[in-house]
Amino acid sequence: MTDTYPTDGYCAPGFEPVREAFIDNFTRSEEIGAGFAVIRDGETLVDLFGGFSDRRKEKPWARDTLAPVYSSTKAVAAIVIAHLADADKLGYNQKVASLWPEFAAAGKGDITVGDVMSHQAGLSGISDPSWQPADWMDWDKTCAKLAAQKLIWEPGSAAGYHPVTYGYLVGEIAKRADGRSLGQILREDICAPHSIDFHIGLPGSEHVRCADLAKPRQAPDLGQINDATRFAFIEKWSSSAGTGSLDAWRRAEIPSTNGHGTALSLARIMQIFMDGKLDGDVYLSEDMLAGALAVRVSGPNLVLPFDLNGCAGVFQNAPNMFYGPNPKTVGHSGWGGSCVFADSDAGLTAAYVMNRQSHYLMGDPRTLRLIEALYGCL
Repeated sequence: MTDTYPTDGYCAPGFEPVREAFIDNFTRSEEIGAGFAVIRDGETLVDLFGGFSDRRKEKPWARDTLAPVYSSTKAVAAIVIAHLADADKLGYNQKVASLWPEFAAAGKGDITVGDVMSHQAGLSGISDPSWQPADWMDWDKTCAKLAAQKLIWEPGSAAGYHPVTYGYLVGEIAKRADGRSLGQILREDICAPHSIDFHIGLPGSEHVRCADLAKPRQAPDLGQINDATRFAFIEKWSSSAGTGSLDAWRRAEIPSTNGHGTALSLARIMQIFMDGKLDGDVYLSEDMLAGALAVRVSGPNLVLPFDLNGCAGVFQNAPNMFYGPNPKTVGHSGWGGSCVFADSDAGLTAAYVMNRQSHYLMGDPRTLRLIEALYGCL
């Protein structure tokens, strides 16, 4: 074991303070391994990586090390849904039950795709105490359970973050609308054509590149606990992570929690939420992009201890300003510290991945230092 943390990668001239902030996070003993990437107007300004991919600090973090990004996956899933909407396979105002008839059970017939995308569907977790953590690995069983479940709160009355169930809801919506799984759509329509190394459903051949996670040293601050929070985070069956085989979890497609990729791959995908394009290919029309990034719900969240401006699968930077100085920036953070965001005012996307998880739900100090250094260089 060593306490020396190798760092590598690229910073464009003038962005040396970003590298310094990246190294500083290691100097503070807040990292094991990490990556940070920034793209502006199609040019990679920053692609840093360093530290170790294993907890024993024996295997250096490489350019192609894959990190699980947890809820930062939701931003990628949101892009896939927007892509399907642009192809006229679904609409944000469309009732979910028109695609998924079973979902109308227990008073859910009027819930729209937009309600699901903005965490207003009233299904922040599984409320059945017979549910087991391993059940999350059964896609059809989970979707059937959610389709039959009673509402935890009345949709439209409030937003409450859906940490795990979001992935099954949007994934089943995508599958019903397109015929392919959300992970397959991502792979075939976005990642493969552009050689992007990001996966929802990671093939076994790629598991050797995965970083090992070190769990947080303390519990997160969830604010006032209510039923929405309890079923989302606290019950013993709430989490899909570590439910049996790690290999099976990596292979599974859970579009809310288990995307795997590099910081650069995540920043590249997020370019679609910049101007609707990726490497010149148009994925979203101007109107569809505006619809996807329109604020659908604002104010206190039933599950997270923040006031949030919720769009269709991402959050607007205001009022918390976790993603730099521009209020209309959109992004998402992941359990443990990862994040990805698109700032159309500055013309950039950025992403951060790591394997030492912190207890911050949003606004991890490591990312705040990197983002402050980045904007100081612009």
